[in-house]
Amino acid sequence: MPPALRQCRAMSKSLKRVRAALESAGVPVDVRETALARTAQDAATALGCTVDQIAKSIVLQTIDIEEAVLFITAGGNQVDLARAADLAGAPLGKADAALVRAQTGFAIGGVSPVGHLTPCRAWFDETLLKFDQIWAAAGTPHHVFGLPPQEMLQISGAQVSEFKSLSK
Repeated sequence: MPPALRQCRAMSKSLKRVRAALESAGVPVDVRETALARTAQDAATALGCTVDQIAKSIVLQTIDIEEAVLFITAGGNQVDLARAADLAGAPLGKADAALVRAQTGFAIGGVSPVGHLTPCRAWFDETLLKFDQIWAAAGTPHHVFGLPPQEMLQISGAQVSEFKSLSK
């Protein structure tokens, strides 16, 4: 196992919630602790995979009612705000840390696509479907879990949609 990656030992409340969501969904739980996974590139380097195999959880908020919405995108992609707003049916903006924590239960940098305190509407980048295995934050900036993309799609409750920026 690479030195930047090790099996998970200590568990925070957020990590426990992600682990419980995975177990409840009946999927294999493969949570890893990384030395650094704050960015998709950091996580990809630690895991020895491509940056697009990292499923980033981007939380935005509707401007009018301050609802958190989730966009699960490949690590190398950016969310196009206009396309995302069309999917959400409302103008979107950057979610502040307090809203992210209150609705998902996670701090920015460790938002998982599963195990939210309050489930939110979610969309899934089709780019992730081309891989056998993808990795996502497991509730902390230093923990990730891996699954086949179809399983992550199913347990996240997201809808496959086109929302990535076309400038890539």
